Amino acid sequence: MRKLVLIACISLISTCYHKGFAQSDAIYPVYNGTDLGCTYRPNETSIRVYAPSADSLRVLVYKQGRGGKHTLIQSFSKAESGTWLAKLTGDWLDYYYTVQACFNGVWSMEVTDPYAKAVGVNGNRVQIISLQTTNPLGWENDVVPVYSQNNATQDAIIYEAHVRDLTMHESSGIKNNGKFIGLTETNTENHYGMPTVLSHLKELGITHLHLLPVFDYNSVDEENMNNGQYNWGYDPKNYNTPEGSYSTNSEDGKVRIKEFKQMVQAIHNAGMRVVMDVVYNHTALTNESNFNQLVPGYYYRIQTNGDFANASGCGNETASDKPMMRKFIIESVLYWVNEYHIDGFRFDLMAIHDIETMNLLADTLRKIKPDILIYGEGWAAGSPAYPEQFIALKRNVHLLKGIAVFSDDIRDAVKGYVFDSKAKGYVQGNSSMKETVKFGIVGALPHQQVNMKKAFYDKVPYANSQASVINYVDCHDNLVLWDKLQASAANQPDSIRKKMQMMAYGIVLTSQGIPFIHAGSEFLRSKKGEENSYNKPDEINAIDWDLKKANEDVFLFIQQLIAIRKQQSLFRLNSAQAIQQQVSFLTTTDDVLAYTLTAAKQTQGWKKIMVIINTSNKEMKLPCDGNWSNALSNALVTINKNSITVGAYSFTICYSND
Repeated sequence: MRKLVLIACISLISTCYHKGFAQSDAIYPVYNGTDLGCTYRPNETSIRVYAPSADSLRVLVYKQGRGGKHTLIQSFSKAESGTWLAKLTGDWLDYYYTVQACFNGVWSMEVTDPYAKAVGVNGNRVQIISLQTTNPLGWENDVVPVYSQNNATQDAIIYEAHVRDLTMHESSGIKNNGKFIGLTETNTENHYGMPTVLSHLKELGITHLHLLPVFDYNSVDEENMNNGQYNWGYDPKNYNTPEGSYSTNSEDGKVRIKEFKQMVQAIHNAGMRVVMDVVYNHTALTNESNFNQLVPGYYYRIQTNGDFANASGCGNETASDKPMMRKFIIESVLYWVNEYHIDGFRFDLMAIHDIETMNLLADTLRKIKPDILIYGEGWAAGSPAYPEQFIALKRNVHLLKGIAVFSDDIRDAVKGYVFDSKAKGYVQGNSSMKETVKFGIVGALPHQQVNMKKAFYDKVPYANSQASVINYVDCHDNLVLWDKLQASAANQPDSIRKKMQMMAYGIVLTSQGIPFIHAGSEFLRSKKGEENSYNKPDEINAIDWDLKKANEDVFLFIQQLIAIRKQQSLFRLNSAQAIQQQVSFLTTTDDVLAYTLTAAKQTQGWKKIMVIINTSNKEMKLPCDGNWSNALSNALVTINKNSITVGAYSFTICYSND
């Protein structure tokens, strides 16, 4: 079934190509096969590489993953549709290889095969392996947890984390610090006996663990891991193999694969799904990348002056619109789903990719996993060298098929402009952001009570469904929320800033759309004011799990918010029409935002919900009809027959079954 899906996908790519997507049929033909890369058999290993513009190709075989002299050099034979094929007779299990292309009599650099599935240390040589030997015990019986009864992606609750951040601090209780298998350890505790890491995530109640890049990336030297190297990993080297620095043995590609699978298996067993952060928009290397050494200029967008386009801000941008790059991206995500049981993808700088590729990718993945989660950044670091109407920008989300975009609207409206540490948002008392917060609450959809003329960013609604946006207030980029509040509300005591943090996450976890939590923000994680910690040491990035004890009230508040969101379908309405009809904003002062959610018919859960956000420094009284009860608040709540009074700097959920 999966192979048929892949073949159908490639056929569609070829059709798009012949409609005019390629530069030249003769120079860059489309290869429709499914065997690019290395195929191991005990009596023969075949290697197929796409390099249509090369004069010749050769493979260099090594006994080890680094150093030493090659054991064999063998020429490729020219094959169909721009590919080259080499067949190594005999058993080459656990040998390594590189490939070289020749252009006009000059050999290019030795590089890895772009379709490499196993690599040695630092990803410089491809390892020939049998993937079946990398499966942990019980892998064939791995069960993906159910998070929605009807494939409703708005039922997801995402938690973004970095493997090393989660497991490095001595308070984590983890033995295998900074490693994939550190995330397999259960019943770990901080110094106060409170659950940490995997046990904590299960206790918190999230549905999806989003891991920052875990494919093989370029910036960390896997040979010298004792010097405390750190990177987020947004610099891809080998897309289809796990990162070696998170393995207990980066020399042997089989170890990193098996340990990655063990991690996925453990997360599934704990009741959560796994999302990969993927970076197909650029490569760490440009001229020296395996793509460019084998097919110069093809896989990247090139400016009219001949320079590499650079919408990524990292030196290049890949050309997803070209059929063989489109094929590569789609086959890559399919591979991670099929081989590693991945449950979702977050696309870095997704606006560099063309809409057609993203929709084809989504359609292909959902044939295998209907409830897979797909989302990304609806922006780029610069202007992509491709027409705006055809790329996956936030404002083009209505053209995407079940792919969500991050809402910078709700992010900056709640906490203040992200690129100004002192800028205030609604929770710090900037009432001019109120209308944009309302826009975020309704999931960036049209609503008769939202005045878009007063919105901070977008002046027209851009979402086309109840699950088109990811609602968040912080992530790995920029200041974490607690550091932002310390900078922007410096005149307030920690006790007030703590209430602001609760208000912010209260808004995120009760808004329509898909909520997103940054690791550690549920107990006031800090990065010591560091705004861009992508390569900073563990003393900045490692999560101090003892903060869970110091800020247990914040943790319990967010844990209860998650539980209420799961229990009450009114926070996860299933259509734009339902949101328009069932969400009603109340008339209040500028520093108070209140709204009700009303069940349209008899459903499980409460019949009516009132959410009250009081950003003022005094208690506020709101009129009400009927019998109301307090479900959750970070302040004192008094309910009388005709009014509800909430404390200063408060977030409150009340309910009624009248």
